[in-house]
Amino acid sequence: MDRRVVITGVGMVSPLGIGNQENWQGLLQGRSGIGPITRFDAGDYPCRIAGEVKGFNPEDWVSKKDVKKMDLFIHYAMAAAEIAMRDAAFQVKPSEADRVGVYIGSGIGGLPSIERQHAILLREGPRRVSPFFIIGLIVNMASGQVSIRYGAKGPNQAACTACATGTHAIGDAFEIIKRGDADVMIAGGCEGVIAPLCVGGFSAMRALSTRNDDPPGASRPFDAGRDGFVISEGAGIVILEDLGHAVRRHAAVYAEVAGYGVSGDAYHVSAPAEDGDGPVRVMRRAIEDAGVDPTAIDYVNAHGTSTPQGDAVETRALKTLFGERARRVAVSSTKSMTGHLLGGAGGLETAIVALAVREDVVPPTINYTTPDPECDLDYVPNEARRMAVRYALNNSFGFGGTNAALVLKKYEG
Repeated sequence: MDRRVVITGVGMVSPLGIGNQENWQGLLQGRSGIGPITRFDAGDYPCRIAGEVKGFNPEDWVSKKDVKKMDLFIHYAMAAAEIAMRDAAFQVKPSEADRVGVYIGSGIGGLPSIERQHAILLREGPRRVSPFFIIGLIVNMASGQVSIRYGAKGPNQAACTACATGTHAIGDAFEIIKRGDADVMIAGGCEGVIAPLCVGGFSAMRALSTRNDDPPGASRPFDAGRDGFVISEGAGIVILEDLGHAVRRHAAVYAEVAGYGVSGDAYHVSAPAEDGDGPVRVMRRAIEDAGVDPTAIDYVNAHGTSTPQGDAVETRALKTLFGERARRVAVSSTKSMTGHLLGGAGGLETAIVALAVREDVVPPTINYTTPDPECDLDYVPNEARRMAVRYALNNSFGFGGTNAALVLKKYEG
């Protein structure tokens, strides 16, 4: 079977807000969600800024007795899934429960729980470690808890591919529906690791921006002054449906998922190959899977993390893919506003691209003030742009050389 798959709901939780309207308006306004770290005392850290989700109360989304059974990344997944389910006006009926699945990933999982419980172990001994410790931190429990919440008895899986996680999860869920193993999939990514050990680890790698005196200006993809990514948190979930299923229940459609590509760099654990070979191949495969030519792509939501090397390599890859047309394709990095959600990035950005396709509006790359000779494409600088978006490409690249790309197209009935 090779069925058509559409997005009928999205759920966004990010530093820009909790919910779709607040996120979308923040993106179109070019608002930054980056600020000083408040989760812990970061005074001795090289990086003291992050994209924290403000005003999030887990008990708004999870019962009080269950909150302690879940790490923060699961809380975010539960919230984003509920927002997406409401947005899709979808409920799992017992008669079709085994045709509804969940595929939600996280790049790191429950690191904050590990920090807390390790401290308890050292201070009070093994008998004081929480019985909910393991089930609250393992990556697949975001999918597990969401499936339990809605009674979804179909495929129940998780991806863990670093910063490509969310896009891999959605792409794999797309394939599950295409081959007929489910009719509906709740899919995406989540992360919640603004914690001492994680910030310390990325700081030790010199991967993070240290623009501590200007948090809103710290994430500046493709700008000559970029100095690293800004760690962030949240979740992005989409509801994927077989088109026939969506039509039968008169669901509104954001966009059609047209193509999915995967590739591996086989080069380095954290650095991309200078020629952008892996990104070129994954973008090409997604476009080929969509059955179109690269000339069909109107917009690219770039991985664009704001690292000096990564942004230059992605630009190089886009030039290889699009050739002479590269400078006429709109390319933006919404991480300039949300920061980098790590395993949650691809889920959030797929939701953003779905909105861009439906609304014919491309979010900007903010903080783009000083052009870099190596990064000379149309990055939709600083202001959202109204334009026709028939086909859009979403890129996600992760440590270990793992790459994912999705092509979304305008749904035309």
